Amino acid sequence: MKILHTADLHIGKNLDGYSLIEDQKYILDQIIKVIKSEKPDAFIIAGDVYDKSTPSAEAVTLFDSFLTQVASERVPVFVISGNHDSSERIAFGNKIMSEGGVYMSPVFSADSVKPVTLNDSNGPVNFYMLPFIKPFEVRDFYPDAEIGSDYNKMMATVIGAMNINGSQRNVLITHQYITGATLSDSEERPVGGLDNVDAGNFAGFDYVALGHLHKPQSCGGKDYIRYSGSPLKYSLSEEGTEKSLTMVELGAKGSVSISEIPLKPLHQLKSIMGKYNQIMEHSYYDGTTLPEDYVYITLTDEQEVSEAMRLLRGVYHRLAGLKYDNVSSNADVTVGVVADIDLDKPDVMANELFATVMGGREMSAEQKEYLNSLINKIWN
Repeated sequence: MKILHTADLHIGKNLDGYSLIEDQKYILDQIIKVIKSEKPDAFIIAGDVYDKSTPSAEAVTLFDSFLTQVASERVPVFVISGNHDSSERIAFGNKIMSEGGVYMSPVFSADSVKPVTLNDSNGPVNFYMLPFIKPFEVRDFYPDAEIGSDYNKMMATVIGAMNINGSQRNVLITHQYITGATLSDSEERPVGGLDNVDAGNFAGFDYVALGHLHKPQSCGGKDYIRYSGSPLKYSLSEEGTEKSLTMVELGAKGSVSISEIPLKPLHQLKSIMGKYNQIMEHSYYDGTTLPEDYVYITLTDEQEVSEAMRLLRGVYHRLAGLKYDNVSSNADVTVGVVADIDLDKPDVMANELFATVMGGREMSAEQKEYLNSLINKIWN
């Protein structure tokens, strides 16, 4: 059985002020093409369908169109809610939609995680859909489990109640942070390890389709416990990460093979560093995709460039961030209390302060002229 796995679509997300809806439509169209060419027996979206619990009409329309296209290929679809989703909104209409082969995770309850079974030449494969849950949402259903605020006990309790048939092939779809996995800056970071779930809880499954973390990776030293990663880059920390879909092939019980199908974005996400004049030279960006990429720029000029953001956007049309890396920005400055202040020499005091903050660099003639004009206005 061929299973295509993705997660963390975050439809409707903005990247530092830029709407990503066109980028997301582009990548979802790629996924449709993969489904048409690879013809998987099941397609999984492991949570964070939307970026907000109350998604925009535009985001809902895009996902509706995407699901309709997938369903038209007669591929069973499994969708669970993630921490960014509203579990009630994802669950809406799940009974009706399941008749068309689109399975949406219900709101969690003691008896909500029932397997959906598909069959192939090797027999049944049971799909368990476990949306993002927190201990307080679970513990009332299992009063004897003493879950408290422990995510690991929560997961062990919920999986234990599934009564998995170990002689058959079983797939778990869930959305949690697994201990030891690598995070990106675009994810909500667990505090003090409280949100951690141990990979050992998943020993009874043949494949665990994870969502929540945006970097493709396997967990706990087990290839079959896997984050597919997000289909797009959502933070600068993901610059060097190649995005992909995970293709899982389940053979007979105990036979699992995993591969990646690369995805190419509409616009790349990149960082560049250099002096203003250098990166504004035609030779620097001609023949590259930089003018249309989502770009984070670090200027190394010692003096700030006036209206740098506006001027840079004339070339780099999707400039997402700007900062400086120079002597002043890196200086570990400690300005002490001056015991003897000579109020008759404010220009001298201002020059000394400037030199301290700027790592010893003195003002330019233009800066001194501007400072003196201010001093004259104030003192007069």
